[in-house]
Formats: sequence, C-alpha cells, structure tokens
Amino acid sequence: MIQLNGLTKRHGDVLAVDDLTFTVRPGLVTGFLGPNGAGKTTTMRMILGLDLPTSGTATINGRSHRELLHPLRTVGSLLEAQAVHPRRSARKHLLYLAQSNDLPAGRVSEVLNLVGLSDVADKKAGGFSLGMSQRLGIAAALLGDPPVLLLDEPVNGLDPEGVLWIRTLIRGLAAEGRTVLLSSHLMNEMALTADRLVVIGKGRLIAEGEIGEFTEAGAAVIVRTPETSFARRLELSGALVEVGIDGELLVTGMSAPDVGRLAAAEGVPLWELTPHRPSLEEAFMRLTRDSVEFGAAR
Repeated sequence: MIQLNGLTKRHGDVLAVDDLTFTVRPGLVTGFLGPNGAGKTTTMRMILGLDLPTSGTATINGRSHRELLHPLRTVGSLLEAQAVHPRRSARKHLLYLAQSNDLPAGRVSEVLNLVGLSDVADKKAGGFSLGMSQRLGIAAALLGDPPVLLLDEPVNGLDPEGVLWIRTLIRGLAAEGRTVLLSSHLMNEMALTADRLVVIGKGRLIAEGEIGEFTEAGAAVIVRTPETSFARRLELSGALVEVGIDGELLVTGMSAPDVGRLAAAEGVPLWELTPHRPSLEEAFMRLTRDSVEFGAAR
C-alpha cells in the first residue's frame, strides 16, 4: 500500500505538489493522471525517496523508502527507462541491482525471460531501442518480486504487441494482490488497464475514484428535434440542456426514456435520442481544463 498524507513540494516560488493526500490500495491498478507539469513525476520521486518533500509524508507499506533495507524487495519502479549505463549489458545492469539488494543471481535470468530480452541479454544497453529499454526498465522493477510497483509511462515506445503484453502483465500483477501505481498520458490504454484513478492538476488533487465513476459523471442524452422550444420544456422538467453547434441538445439530469416520454406527451418529433457516455479522455479533459499549463489556441 502507498499512502500520501499532505505531501507538498516547493521548488523556490513554484509549488510543484500541493498537500496531496490519497491511498493506493493493493489488488488494484491505480491510474495516476494529470496534464504536463501537474506534479505526477515529482510525486513519484518523493514516494521513492529521490526528492525530499517540503512537508507531508509518503509511505510504502507504512514505512518511508529510506527506511527500507532492501528496497527492491518492497517496491519496484520505472521512472526513466533509458537511465542505464550505455556500455553495460542488460544482464550486468540487472546483476548489479540484484547484488545491491542481496537478491539471487538466478533472478536476473528469470526477469529477462519474463520481459522477452533473453536473446539480447548480453548486448550493451546503449544500443537498445526505446521499446527494448522499456522492457529492461520493467525487468529492473520486477527484479525483487516486490509487492508494490510504480510505473511512469510504461508503454512508451512499445509496439502494439508490447502494449498488450505490458497491459496483461500489469493487470496480472494487481490480481496477485500487488499495489500498482501507473502513470500514463494514453487515456485509451488507461481505460483498459486501470481500476481506480487519481487525477491531479497544478500539484493538487482534483478527483479520485473507481474508473467508471469518471465516465458516468458526464453521462448525457443527445437529442435532435425540429422543435427548438423543446429545450425549454426539458429545463422546466428539471434537466440541464446545452445546445451544440449543430443545434443538437445535450441533456443531463434526465434519462433517455424520460426524455422520450416527455417528447411523446408534448407531441414533439425526435430525430435522434441517443444516450451518451463520455470516454475517459473526454472526462479527463473536462476535469483538468482549468489545470492545463500549456494549452493549444482555441
């Protein structure tokens, strides 16, 4: 389990992380989302003891990272896949990590096989593609068979087969009861992988909950009708109505059957009556629209 309590980080006048409090529970994949500059990587670095918080705490199974005698046996992480000495082979890189944490040398071959790098285990890491570097980083994260995993953009650089592989692996690790914190900018992939979400913006917690809650919150009904006055009738019945650029009505607070019944009672013809549940990407954009540091011109 990962627990953050009032975690805060200042860089001079910049408040990178602002009083973050949340828990990452075992047995679930928790997606960690936010726009660029939201503070995700800084938060993960503080959890791993790479950055010291200005205030607040971050603990892993009740202990800070610096209190762990053999940290790789408790938490595995992938923050920067290509942070490997370019002249060191994949095997030697992992062997060094194993020796530093008193892990058996045989574990190196096990994780190399698990991530599909056995055939290139003795090649220098500096010649690896981004996808191969990602696999090596994941092997390092899994080396100590840890109960807790922090993975920052693990699918970056992977081909479709690799994306499917890492998704299956991550969900399998959570199903074993491990705690998994996963950061990614790929909303479609996060929707397929995560069970829960934590969303931050400008260093602050914006929302957290089961992944279905994020898309259900924006559920609406798309209505098209030649009767422009129907929008007012819907509002008088308690619905919220937005008029789209093509004249369609986006109705919230009323189900599609109720909209249909009202239209029938009022004698209003309907050209379209479609329940709409937003994608995770749409829900994310709605939640973080006021927290984007660099936005495109509109």
